[in-house]
Amino acid sequence: MASFPVPDEKLSARRGHQRGTALIEFVFAFGLLFVPLFLGIIAIGLSLVRANQVTEVCRDAGHMYAYGVDMSQTASQTLVAAELAQGLGMTTTGGTGVIYLSTITYIDALACTTNGLPGDAANCPNINQMVVVKRITIGNSSVQSSGFATPAASIITSTGNISSANYLTNSSCRAPNFSNVIPMTVSGQYAYVSEMFIHSPDAALWTLFQSSMISARSVF
Repeated sequence: MASFPVPDEKLSARRGHQRGTALIEFVFAFGLLFVPLFLGIIAIGLSLVRANQVTEVCRDAGHMYAYGVDMSQTASQTLVAAELAQGLGMTTTGGTGVIYLSTITYIDALACTTNGLPGDAANCPNINQMVVVKRITIGNSSVQSSGFATPAASIITSTGNISSANYLTNSSCRAPNFSNVIPMTVSGQYAYVSEMFIHSPDAALWTLFQSSMISARSVF
């Protein structure tokens, strides 16, 4: 059977159709693969930036606290919330994050008797326990509770101190989990702890990771 050449215009139309199909396939592939990949890279990049910022703020606030800066003062808290944590949505009493500054020590029999209580569990209930003896809160405490005890608000003074009568007897001062961080077995040793929890201002992107919460902890 004799074959007849295909007219050039038909070949051109067929090639154009093939190119159009290839372009549509490329657009679908790009949308399904590269767009999520691109968004994921952005989310991971922002998460690293925010996590680094939170770590630095937590460390700097804890460093100030450990070195004797009075963090109960409004000026000190404003420095942390408005300057160090700039862009994170924190205020000194609210916002999207919270910083807990704590002084933690160990209670043994000597600590009890030094403060006028017999060195036994009946009279000094927090004996052989890690306890919080000072707590300062900056920001919104409803965001997340401290990982190391939540002393009753009624026993914390305006400067953050907790009296010996309370930290020796009040169970809300106990911080048993802290023994996993720094084991202390003798009274007179103190650890200065900074904890920070914040909902990222980039929460829409953080949903890729199931949560918008960023946290950090420093111990001095």
